[in-house]
Amino acid sequence: QVQLVESGGGLVQAGDSLRLSCAASGRTLSRDAMGWFRQAPGKEREFVAALSWSGGSTYYADSVKGRFTISRDNARNTVYLQMNSLKPEDTAVYYCAADLEGDYASELGYGYWGQGTQVTVSS
Repeated sequence: QVQLVESGGGLVQAGDSLRLSCAASGRTLSRDAMGWFRQAPGKEREFVAALSWSGGSTYYADSVKGRFTISRDNARNTVYLQMNSLKPEDTAVYYCAADLEGDYASELGYGYWGQGTQVTVSS
């Protein structure tokens, strides 16, 4: 059984940066594509970023492109989401996901999910 644990969320001001981490246990995810999603209050969960198992290909939602960077450290079985120039509209619970089979931007394509970490950006 794979467990994903997110960390690094918090309360920051607009323009600040945060780095989220997603640590996996149970098996190595070095051959898995990984993704980050987020869910704001009253909204559906939406795609944020994804990267291939090699890290060679990355994908971003238009709303975060140029501000967020997804990366992975396979030796640590960990995926990161570096978030810069944060905006109040980035406020959400952020989830990491693994075991992709299908569309990287669709939550239906992932088999494993973390419990989420709250990111709150004040104006």
